Amino acid sequence: MTTQLNWGILSAAKIAREFVAPAIHASARGRIAAVASRTPGKAEALAAPYGPVTIHHDYDALLADPGVDAVYIGLPNAAHVEWTEKALRAGKHVLCEKPLSMQADQIQSLIRTRDETGCFAAEAFMVTHHPQWLRVRELVAAGEIGTLIGVQGGFSFFNDDPGNIRNDAAQGGGALRDIGVYPSVVTRFVTGEEPQDICARLTWENGIDASARVWADFPSFTLEFFVSMRRALWQQMLFHGDKGWIRVNAPFNAEVYGDPVIEIFTGVGGRRTERFTRVDQYVAQSDAFAASVLDGAPYACPLEFSLGNQSMIDAIYRAESA
Repeated sequence: MTTQLNWGILSAAKIAREFVAPAIHASARGRIAAVASRTPGKAEALAAPYGPVTIHHDYDALLADPGVDAVYIGLPNAAHVEWTEKALRAGKHVLCEKPLSMQADQIQSLIRTRDETGCFAAEAFMVTHHPQWLRVRELVAAGEIGTLIGVQGGFSFFNDDPGNIRNDAAQGGGALRDIGVYPSVVTRFVTGEEPQDICARLTWENGIDASARVWADFPSFTLEFFVSMRRALWQQMLFHGDKGWIRVNAPFNAEVYGDPVIEIFTGVGGRRTERFTRVDQYVAQSDAFAASVLDGAPYACPLEFSLGNQSMIDAIYRAESA
């Protein structure tokens, strides 16, 4: 029985260098076997801390590498569907950086490819593997705050660099695709519900949505959130019920943005905090991925979950243009 996943890293982008590759290396059952980059020196630099690693300067060569079981794809957004499809067809399991696609129907196509090839594939929503979100889901389901009435939140950072791919329409940039997926993901993850009606107001700059404000009606509650690439760094989520509320202070970048702490207020118990021991959510993601591939364990956010999230992002864009 295979007890380890040999990973290939497709692209030496910042997210791969600083978060995903170190997490795979630190995971219980993962090993970095190969790295591919088309930029001279980048693959070598990423691979340097991880012992013997095969270097490829062609993406197809990495997919043909028999020493690679699974591929992490950290390419620009617009290339995600193409290379996820290619990797699955090459017999590799795939963890692709978000957003997996530009439109929901592309994920439907990837689900078909996953099923045809028998390989596992998932979008890299690391937040769904952090214990704080498992706890929030548990508390809401248990009625800790009574009936959930509304969810509010936001995510922002400042980046107006025209050379950054987040500001490049041709590369699939924009605030919704980069960070708007997170308020959507955690809300859907906690509640298990999908939005019914959506209103949105987007601020466009050079073909990308630099900021967005979103209002969504779910079957049993409402969601309001903003995201922006033109405001100072900030993130928070609040789940507000008729008997209390839960606030997540570092919802998306726990440890990097702030400590993983949730505040809970109830009319009976007053206010309390729950703190979580240091958890690298990227390591947790790698361990969960390996458990699904090697053991058949359920995965927190399969492609069907990603399909629902992309459908919501698609609906936000449609609502803004309506």
